[in-house]
Amino acid sequence: MTQESRWALGGGRVRFPDLSSRAYEHPADRGALVALRAIPGFDQVLRAISGAIGDRSVRLFYLASSVRVSPRQYPKIHQLVAECATTLDLQPVPELYVQRDPRPNAMAVGLDRPVIVVTTGMLDLVDEDGLRFVVGHEVGHVLSGHAVYQTMLLQLINIATSLQWLPIGAWGLRAIVMGLGEWHRKAELTGDRAGLLCCQDPQVALRVHASLAGAENPDEMDVSGFLDQASEYESSGDVRDSLLKLLQITGQTHPLAALRAAELQKWAAGDVYRAILAGDYARRSADKDAPLSEDVKAAANAYKQTFTTSADPLFKVIGKVGSVAGGLGGMAAGRVRDWWQQGPGSTS
Repeated sequence: MTQESRWALGGGRVRFPDLSSRAYEHPADRGALVALRAIPGFDQVLRAISGAIGDRSVRLFYLASSVRVSPRQYPKIHQLVAECATTLDLQPVPELYVQRDPRPNAMAVGLDRPVIVVTTGMLDLVDEDGLRFVVGHEVGHVLSGHAVYQTMLLQLINIATSLQWLPIGAWGLRAIVMGLGEWHRKAELTGDRAGLLCCQDPQVALRVHASLAGAENPDEMDVSGFLDQASEYESSGDVRDSLLKLLQITGQTHPLAALRAAELQKWAAGDVYRAILAGDYARRSADKDAPLSEDVKAAANAYKQTFTTSADPLFKVIGKVGSVAGGLGGMAAGRVRDWWQQGPGSTS
């Protein structure tokens, strides 16, 4: 570890020059983004659809409705944002706005120049270390390029809500919203990893997650018991419970708090996190040479590991019928391929 990789501001925190978001992105999130970005013109389509709002509108809205953090307004938070951006080597430093809302929340929105928004409810909920984790989470979203998809998700939710009376259009939009929602829940796991890289204390992250779940004073609670809840949730019940769990996450923008905490703590205890702290991580300057196949393979392995190691009874059932499903899927894929080669107007 070189001396320049250490904070000059104290605290013993490590900074990560030339950090690539590939270093910390959750494999499922990374795989989804690779698939989206591989579609020619996909980002341009998103930007075209978002043109009615765009960066200027987003910035103007928060400029007029919220408090912009600066050396004169919330100076400690202003310094904290700069520290997190320096830790992850993100330039320029995103603007941060404090929004009056009792609900604890934070988000990164915008296209070319995303801004970070933190609610007063979040400021009331966490201490300074916890806020570093929260802000680092959002800075990680910006570095990963998540803000454009987050902006699209918010817009599509608004459009879908306003088109409830159009059954066909509404259902089509809902399908897109559901797909983006699934990606967004995985992206939150990526953001948590970035937040941990900024605060560099797994206990701080755990306290934030516990607070979001309802802990009044997380320092006085049994945090190991909180993590036990995640283990019990994942392993208990039968297939009916598994289906109920799937219904519970429908419409959720974030992973369930206990499961989210357990996922991050597992990453914090692993080799990848320790390697990043030691300076061994993917570099942004090498992103253009990184083969997409590695990201896709990592995503596939992550899903495979989830299915093979999960105690969820539904996953076990799926595993038992996997070979049958694979055979049927291959037959179906063959029929689709033949249909496409013959022409959409042909019948078999």
